[in-house]
Amino acid sequence: MKRCMFVDDSSVIRKVAKRILNGPDMLVIEADNGQDALDMCAADMPDIIVVDGALPDMSAEDFIRRVRALPGHVRPQIAVSLVEVDIGAIMRAKRAGAQGYLLKPFNRPQLLERFRQFDLAA
Repeated sequence: MKRCMFVDDSSVIRKVAKRILNGPDMLVIEADNGQDALDMCAADMPDIIVVDGALPDMSAEDFIRRVRALPGHVRPQIAVSLVEVDIGAIMRAKRAGAQGYLLKPFNRPQLLERFRQFDLAA
């Protein structure tokens, strides 16, 4: 079973993602800020991380770099979640170690298709 972490200060975004993705092949875990997510990653690294482009406590790029610096054998797929297409933010996230991005708000077909494109879902 794959583990996916959604890091977003919006409980609505986390709840929608969990409803769409939670199932027999994927477990969705949640964090509402970067530090809590980093603590969770240090304890048990998820396979997939979707991080809000506007975290309340750190930049998405800093979060991604800090995840990449954690020791361990799991190297998660990381996507940054944005409210609009921002080429600068996408490029900064990719330079920090993200594989891609997704736009929010999202619905079931959009989220599932984006996960397929990132090769994040089974």
